[in-house]
Amino acid sequence: MSVSSLRSFEYLETLQGSTFRKLYKQPSTALAIFRRMLPHLAKSFVMAMLYVTQPLTVVELESWVKPESKRQVSEKTQTLLLLSRLHMVTSISEPGSPPALALTQNFAASLRLALTGGGDHQSFGVPCDTPDSHQVDIEFLDDFCRFQWEGILHYVVGSAGVGQRDAIVEPGDNVKQLLISGGLMQRAGGVTSITETGFSFLLQEVNAQVWTLLVLFLERSANLDLNEVEALSFLFTLGSLELGQDYSTATLTNSQLSMLSHLKDFGIVYQRKATSDRFYPTRLATTLTSDAGALRGASFQNSLQASDGKGFILVETNYRIYAYTSSTLQIAVLELFAKLYMRFPNMVSARITRDSIQGAIKRGITSDQIISYLTTHAHPQMRKQMPILPPTVVDQIRLWQIENERMKTTTGFLFQDFASYAAYDSAVKYAEEIGVLVWHLNSKQKFFATDLRQLKEFLNKKPGGIDQHKERRHAP
Repeated sequence: MSVSSLRSFEYLETLQGSTFRKLYKQPSTALAIFRRMLPHLAKSFVMAMLYVTQPLTVVELESWVKPESKRQVSEKTQTLLLLSRLHMVTSISEPGSPPALALTQNFAASLRLALTGGGDHQSFGVPCDTPDSHQVDIEFLDDFCRFQWEGILHYVVGSAGVGQRDAIVEPGDNVKQLLISGGLMQRAGGVTSITETGFSFLLQEVNAQVWTLLVLFLERSANLDLNEVEALSFLFTLGSLELGQDYSTATLTNSQLSMLSHLKDFGIVYQRKATSDRFYPTRLATTLTSDAGALRGASFQNSLQASDGKGFILVETNYRIYAYTSSTLQIAVLELFAKLYMRFPNMVSARITRDSIQGAIKRGITSDQIISYLTTHAHPQMRKQMPILPPTVVDQIRLWQIENERMKTTTGFLFQDFASYAAYDSAVKYAEEIGVLVWHLNSKQKFFATDLRQLKEFLNKKPGGIDQHKERRHAP
C-alpha cells in the first residue's frame, strides 16, 4: 500500500459503520475504495463473492491459499481483517452451518453498478452538455494546479525563514489555517515556522501530500458546516472524472458546492468564478484514486524532484553540497538545513554547518529527516558507492542534534533553607505526588519544582516549614 493509500486508509478506519453504509450507496465511492485500498488477494475475495447468491464459507476462501505457505496464510488473515474494517464483508453464522462471509449489501450493489454501468445515480459526475464560452485546455489546468500547489509548498518552506519568491502567490487564509491546525506548521511569537511533521510532508510524493491535506480538511469538515459523507464521496467522485472535461455543478449538494472553493485553493479543481455552473478537475483530482506515478509524468512534475526524475545532490566529505537544480523550491528546502554560498543558473553550492543543522532542529526538523532527504535526492554518481552519503557527514549531523539534547531547561522554583529535615521531606513527597517535582538533593535539603502556588499553600499549613524560596529560570 502506497503512502497516499495508507494516509487515506487510516482516516477511513476511524469512520463508523453507519458512515460506510452511506458512503457505499455511491458506486464511485465503492469502486474507488475497491481499486485504491485493497491488495490483490482482497480484490480476489471480493470478486469471488460479488456475483454469487449464497455466502462463501471460510473454508472455501481458505482453499485459495496454500496451507503450507505461512506468508499466504498470514496474508489471508490480514486480508479478511482489512475487509471487515472497511465494512465490505459481514460474517454469517447460522446453527448447523459452517462460518461464512458475504459482501455487505450497499457495497456489493454499488460495485456491481460501477463495473457494469446502468442506473441514474450520477455519482461519476455529469459532463456539461453546453459549450463553455471560457473553455480551458489540459495545459492550462496543469499550469493552474502546479501554480496553486507550489504556492502551498513554497509557503511551508518559506515560512521557515526563506524569502517568498515574486512569482509565487501565498495560499489563502483557509489553507494557512489548515496547515497550522494540522500540525504541518506552528505559530509562536507572531512567527510561523515549519514543524517536523511539515518537513515529512515535504518529503512525500505529490499524491501523498494531496491526501494529507485532504484528510486534514475532512477532519475539520464539521467546523466548516460540511457533511462528512458528502465531502468524502465527492473526493472519490473526482478521482473518476476525465481530465479536460467540464462537469456540471447542478447535481452537487450544498456541502459539495461549498467544497469547490477550498479545492480550488488546493489546485484540485478549477472554477472560473464561484457562481459558475461548471468546474474542471485538474490532474491532482483525476489521480486521487489511481497510482501516484501518474503525477510524475512530464505534464506534472513534483517540484521537489529533479526534472529527469533522478537525484540532483552531491555531498562531499568536507560538508559541501552541490545541488544541480534551478528549482526555487528545491533550493528553499536546502536552505532549511544548509548555508547557501553560490548560485548559478543550474546549480547551487551550499555547506552543512553546526549552526545550520541546529537551526533546522530548532524548527522541528530531525537529523534523520535531513539524512533521509539527502539520501533520497542523491545524485546518480553518489549512488555508485555504498554507503551513499559520506559516513563522516552522517555521523556529524547526528552529533550536532545530540548537542541540543544534552541539557534541558525547565522554568520553575528552587526551595531551600527548611527549618527541619522533616519539613523538607514532607514538601518533597507532596511535590512528587502532585507531579511538579523536577529535582531534589536530600543532603542539602533542596528541591526544584515547576509549581509555586500549590506548594506555597501546602507549606503555609506547616509552621516553620520554609524560610524562603528563590525562583530560578534554569535547573540542572
